[in-house]
Amino acid sequence: MTAVPVWAQLVYLACAVGFILALKGLSGPRTARTGNLVGAAAAVIACAVPFFYVDLDHVVLILVAIAVGTVGGVVGARRVQMTQMPQMVALFNGVGGGAAALVALLELHEILEQPGGVDVVGWFVLVATAFTIFVGSVSFAGSVITFAKLQELMSSAPLVFPGLAIVFGASLVAGVGLATQLALSPAMWVGIVLALVGLLFGALLVLPVGGADVPIVISLLNAFTGLTVAAGGYVLDNVVLLVAGTLVGASGTFLTLLMAKAMGRSVSNILFGALKGGSTLGAGVASDRPVRSAGPEDVAIMLAYADRIIIVPGYGLAVAQAQHTLRELVDVLGERGADVDYAIHPVAGRMPGHMNVLLAEAQVPYEQLKEMDDINGDFKDADVVLVVGANDVVNPAAKTTPGAPIYGMPILNVDEAKQVVFMKRSMRPGFAGIENELLFEDHTTLLFGDAKDSMSKLLNAVKAL
Repeated sequence: MTAVPVWAQLVYLACAVGFILALKGLSGPRTARTGNLVGAAAAVIACAVPFFYVDLDHVVLILVAIAVGTVGGVVGARRVQMTQMPQMVALFNGVGGGAAALVALLELHEILEQPGGVDVVGWFVLVATAFTIFVGSVSFAGSVITFAKLQELMSSAPLVFPGLAIVFGASLVAGVGLATQLALSPAMWVGIVLALVGLLFGALLVLPVGGADVPIVISLLNAFTGLTVAAGGYVLDNVVLLVAGTLVGASGTFLTLLMAKAMGRSVSNILFGALKGGSTLGAGVASDRPVRSAGPEDVAIMLAYADRIIIVPGYGLAVAQAQHTLRELVDVLGERGADVDYAIHPVAGRMPGHMNVLLAEAQVPYEQLKEMDDINGDFKDADVVLVVGANDVVNPAAKTTPGAPIYGMPILNVDEAKQVVFMKRSMRPGFAGIENELLFEDHTTLLFGDAKDSMSKLLNAVKAL
């Protein structure tokens, strides 16, 4: 292994600091763009450094691979819709885990080819290699399944089959056994079989997870990828990989726990609930109970006479691409003297921060975006709350109905408002598959139709007043 010169170590240290600063920048919307650029610059520099002190083989192939990856990443990132951002995150995360596993396999091959290589590197490096191969493969396979679920290439419902729990447990035991054998008696075939078992385990881990819980699994797999990169950094004796992987692993773990808490669920229930024979979903049948509905003109009058208005955006808003029209509506209401804010639930959209990005794309001022804990006390003073494309995050069943799939999940206190307007395409329930009792309350009005079309009509009706 090539010794790392002092200048390269200093550059790696600077890159590691850049990653830390990038993570800090990503913690707020105002600094997120700068943080992202800092992190990207640090990654580019870290990748370039080995070309200046390592006697590399196959340089042409390496440069071709970098060029192909760069083109694919740039084109994919520019073409992806904001509503599909979680899919891209899942796919890129899976590629990272798969790359870490492949690098570990190559390092294993190099160790075995060198005379006395096993004795030189020691048992702990072999343990780290086995960990990287197995967990990296798990992350790759699991991320591909999450991508397919979110992209609707396969059913988003929990997929189970008889004996799934047995196969799942057997694959885990096989993975641990093969990893132990690789550490005690390393062989290339053991590493390859370990990778294949990891792919099977990763697929079985995600298949039983329902679509509403997939974003949490993406975050968990992201943490897995970070840990594999950190372990790979130990194997390669690369400090910058060790630091970057640890940051990703730690932040991904915290994010997973926070998302699960925001949904009132435990990570074990999300991953293994379907294996126990239960379901995290309700019946999912559209209700035929009577509700009070109105047209855009009636809702426009309600908004025009309201002093305090709160908007609750959901994923349906983004799917309908109605965020630009909504921003224009809010601007008009603001010009007429109304105090308008957006209430953002932690899991609004498909993952934390997703709704903020979708609204930022429509040039919504950051000052109007209020997190759940900051705005929940304001609903009782709101004249009108306009719910656009959200359902489960405002469902009072989370507070009043023990046994409901969402019971215990922190929600936006929309039920406390004086008037509530729901913009819905139909009476179908949200991801949890249960009725929202708020829809049937006396102070709730429904505006049916496609969100973009209804929002345009509502905007025109407000302008006409």
